[in-house]
Amino acid sequence: MAKPKEPLIERTPAGNAQDVLNQSGPFEDHDLYSGDRALVQAVRTFGADWAAEHLARTGALVGSARVQGLARLANRHPPELQSHDRFGNRRDEVEYHPAYHELMGLILGSETHSFAWTRARPGAHVARAALSYLWNQAENGICCPTSMTFAAIPALRHDPVLLAEWMPRITRPTYDPRPVAPGAKAGLTAGMALTERQGGSDLRAVMTMARPAGARRGSGAPYLLTGHKWFFSAPMSDLVLTVAQSDGGLSCFLATGWLADGRRNGLRLQRLKDKCGNRANASSEVEFHDLHAVMLGEEGRGIRTLLEMAQATRFDIVAASAGLMRQAVSQVLHHTTHRRAFQRRLLDLPLMENVIADLALEAEATMWMALRLAQALDRSAHDAAEALFFRIATPVAKYWSCKRTPALVAEALECHGGNGYVADHPLERLYREAPLNGIWEGSGNVICLDVLRAMQRDPATARAFLAEVALAQGVHATFDACIRELEPMIRQPDVAERLARHLVEKMALALEASLLLRFAPPEVAEAFCLLRLGPDRGQAFGGGPRPIATAAMLDRSRIS
Repeated sequence: MAKPKEPLIERTPAGNAQDVLNQSGPFEDHDLYSGDRALVQAVRTFGADWAAEHLARTGALVGSARVQGLARLANRHPPELQSHDRFGNRRDEVEYHPAYHELMGLILGSETHSFAWTRARPGAHVARAALSYLWNQAENGICCPTSMTFAAIPALRHDPVLLAEWMPRITRPTYDPRPVAPGAKAGLTAGMALTERQGGSDLRAVMTMARPAGARRGSGAPYLLTGHKWFFSAPMSDLVLTVAQSDGGLSCFLATGWLADGRRNGLRLQRLKDKCGNRANASSEVEFHDLHAVMLGEEGRGIRTLLEMAQATRFDIVAASAGLMRQAVSQVLHHTTHRRAFQRRLLDLPLMENVIADLALEAEATMWMALRLAQALDRSAHDAAEALFFRIATPVAKYWSCKRTPALVAEALECHGGNGYVADHPLERLYREAPLNGIWEGSGNVICLDVLRAMQRDPATARAFLAEVALAQGVHATFDACIRELEPMIRQPDVAERLARHLVEKMALALEASLLLRFAPPEVAEAFCLLRLGPDRGQAFGGGPRPIATAAMLDRSRIS
């Protein structure tokens, strides 16, 4: 009879049930910037390595046990609406757990809302995108108000007077949670209240009405707004961007959360949304009762005024999705490195190794795409071709990164087994968070139609996109075949609406492949072309029919 194998884990005497064996422990106290080789390379490639010291400080902070603990508390203790005080007076305020306020102080203190606006040098948007990428690995609930505060600046540019008044206070690296008038605060945050019950993404269906509060008309003039908003994220924001119907049509307005005399502006919070994810962030339903506001931009052109803001937030969603993916990969690498099964580390099992390498490939491709968009945004003010590329590539990247994130996080959770499915684990929080970016700022169909609209209104956007991806032609035969198939599809000015998703997916894959072929190690680019562009690619992560350089890819993806 063969001698039985030695047990993998030494058995303990009976009764020692409290001994904890073969558990991975938390993934914490890592520098998520300096330890991420692909991220450091991308930041350097796109001209933002001058910000490396700031990014390294933020990476160490975000990866700390302190921030991880705060994120857990902020999610376990969601915000509460205080509509009235105990005497019956309206308050219309939201109370947050102290952990949320501390996190908001840290993210604004790291200038994630303002870095690109306060550094007048090339690469500033790349560095700020990297900050967003890092913070989305910690707690996504604070990233929503931070992103809206960042994106308020492009909207304010439609009125130089309002921009001069508010930009210096918006960009301060200070968080002040007090419910007081903006003039009394050390730093400001901005929120948006756009959609209504009957409209959703169709802003032309808005029924909120704006009537002049004086003789003036047009941008900067005072108005009173009455109506409702179905989603108002971050209702404790100091500034609120919204839309309403004025005499000249749908217009954009800017309101403060509190009036100069200290009273709450005409905001009545009806309830907080009990959301699947993003639980640390308050999303509300609100009624406007003579909300004091000023028109922002040209009357009747509210959607146009908000377009640049929407582009900024959609771009930020790509960076956020990449950060979610990166954290999921880091968690699964940590778990499978320290957990053993079948007398081996989980990571040493060939099937597991293949799955995680595929997850790491997806995360890296999304990160390169996000930072290339940031570079285009940096250059767009002075380079028309880059502006055209940013216009079309942003919705392309937003659509695809939001489709891939839930699938990736679900696979990473499965790699953890039951441990990943309990509320104490960060993967459970990421799993609930993952679908949100695909809904926020336009669901998939809306985004794909935006791509078609961009190409039809200005064919130069399609040419700019093709010029970008073609920079990698001649490097890989599979990629070249992909471009030959994609080019006539893009050049068609009247792509059928029902084919929009098919087209946008191909565009996103071509862009990711082009970036990896130009900038990533050969084994990463080769794996992507085989697993994403090849004719017999697998449908599930780790399901490709041909071997890839898994060991090199896993080593590259490990936070060192």
